[in-house]
Amino acid sequence: MEEDDLQPGDRVVESRIADRLRVSRTPVRAVLDELADEGYLRRVRNRGVELVRLPKRPAGATPSGADDDLLVRISHDRVKKVLGDDVNETEIMRHYGISRAEATRLLERLASYSVVERKLGYGWRFLEGINDSQARSESYRFRLVVEPQMLLQPGYELSPPWVEEMREKHASFTEQKWQQSESIRLFEMNAAFHEGLAVASGNRYFVDTVRRQNHLRRLLNYDWAYGYERVRTVCREHMEILDRLEDQDYDVASLLLYRHIEKTMELRGTLYVQTDD
Repeated sequence: MEEDDLQPGDRVVESRIADRLRVSRTPVRAVLDELADEGYLRRVRNRGVELVRLPKRPAGATPSGADDDLLVRISHDRVKKVLGDDVNETEIMRHYGISRAEATRLLERLASYSVVERKLGYGWRFLEGINDSQARSESYRFRLVVEPQMLLQPGYELSPPWVEEMREKHASFTEQKWQQSESIRLFEMNAAFHEGLAVASGNRYFVDTVRRQNHLRRLLNYDWAYGYERVRTVCREHMEILDRLEDQDYDVASLLLYRHIEKTMELRGTLYVQTDD
């Protein structure tokens, strides 16, 4: 909840937590029930679980914003090949000047996002990602074929609570001062948006495909290099797509999604022609 910068009144989505931690919903539900009993959460009819207040952070714990800054640096270093395929806590400690506990926490957080995995024995390994311009181009062209078609599936239906949550989260990005550490929260919101569009298709294979693409592009997008105006543009385009879907204008929504991905591909292609090693 801290990582997502949730505020009192924001929804806490059980399924998203389970996906992030790669566990079933049962243990997540048990923890949420315990937090509700302690007054940190409440269950609201027709809305789900809402945050009432965050538990106090233990003394000496690193603020979430500082963790986000470090994750952005790790993402940048990984994309620039400063960090190799295999890393360990000691390497992270020395490279970023942090404690072992902080290094372990950061690696565990990256593991929860399916960016790294613990190796047998000792250390961690970065999972497959999109690390060069050719892979980026192939990913975007694949998404251009798949994602717009999701919106044209028979019986396509958005979840009203999800739509409300997306509108609230996108609005928060257009109303606050931009900081580079926000790039992580921005990507996770963007990933949730595209995955939610897939879920509404009712087709598990679309969902699996979008999740896979989100995993592959996660580290690259944590190192945001496009400025705040692009953030505002992304939010506006997402909301235009939702508006069309709520009006059941699926053909236009599909075209808007195609153009949204295409413009992003063009932008990033130009940028990485200049910066790829």
